[in-house]
Amino acid sequence: MMTQTPRLIVTPGEPAGIGGEILLKAIEAGATGLITLDDPERLASMAAAMGINLKSAVIEAPQDALNLAPDCLAIMPLSWPEAPQPGQPSDANAGTVIDAITRAACLARDGDAAALVTNPIQKATLYAAGFDCPGHTEYLGQLDGDNAHPVMLLYSEMLSIVPLTIHVPLAQVPGLITGERIETTASIVDDALRRDFSLDYPRIAVTGLNPHAGEDGTLGREEEEIIRPALQRLQQMGMHITGPYSADTLFHEDRRGDYDAVIAMYHDQALIPVKTLDFHGGVNTTLGLSFIRTSPDHGTALDQAGAFTVNPASLIASIELAARMAANRQRSRD
Repeated sequence: MMTQTPRLIVTPGEPAGIGGEILLKAIEAGATGLITLDDPERLASMAAAMGINLKSAVIEAPQDALNLAPDCLAIMPLSWPEAPQPGQPSDANAGTVIDAITRAACLARDGDAAALVTNPIQKATLYAAGFDCPGHTEYLGQLDGDNAHPVMLLYSEMLSIVPLTIHVPLAQVPGLITGERIETTASIVDDALRRDFSLDYPRIAVTGLNPHAGEDGTLGREEEEIIRPALQRLQQMGMHITGPYSADTLFHEDRRGDYDAVIAMYHDQALIPVKTLDFHGGVNTTLGLSFIRTSPDHGTALDQAGAFTVNPASLIASIELAARMAANRQRSRD
């Protein structure tokens, strides 16, 4: 049976990392309908070393993959200036990593791919090559144009959570918490839960910034002066959003049934609970773009690259979530 719908496109990420091997493991585990950008000979050699019988075809454009069998990996070829060595990132390859992200994102943006799945990048190497964004999330927002408002959602079957602020020093967080930021972020989350997750009436919980959510203003005033008034305005607009809650009691099993997603105030307040609850199954999803993007919720694992022992569960979950979101979004348009 052939597929006639656009495929997901998967970036290589840092070629000295684990991106290639977890992609091959995901395919071995049953992932189908994929395009990737990479050196076909590199992937073939890696598959042979891993004992994987890889079905693949080289294509020039996503449309060339429409008549391939779903279990055949479509490869858009690229050349690495320096042959990737496991665990040893090369500055020479940084530009190719960035170019692969750009090409893949533009294909997803233009509808030639159903969704974008990004493998982990080695940020320090890219910074040395002139990459001026903190990470994927911000870069994809730039590529998507002025109407993009990228919002990071960490998703797992146990918890979905959004950090209101992302890659900034903790000392800067209080000054970045504004009513406008809360209202914009919550609106994007609410829209995505309806459109991409098929929830008719999303329930959003919001944490406080301070211990015990400020303890009625005695441990900080952000909750009373900024967060609560913003939530009241959103409630008046019809959004089912509640808080601010003390973060230390919001993530245990009895509470997680009370909401569909959480908005936390800063990076670690969001990522610690989701990685503790489901480290291998977490997915990093970017909301607020015109296209769907997911990514494994882990790094390049340079110290494990080439040993072929890395757990591919997060990439598998990323592929599955991207496919589900793409199908839900298409249904919302029909």
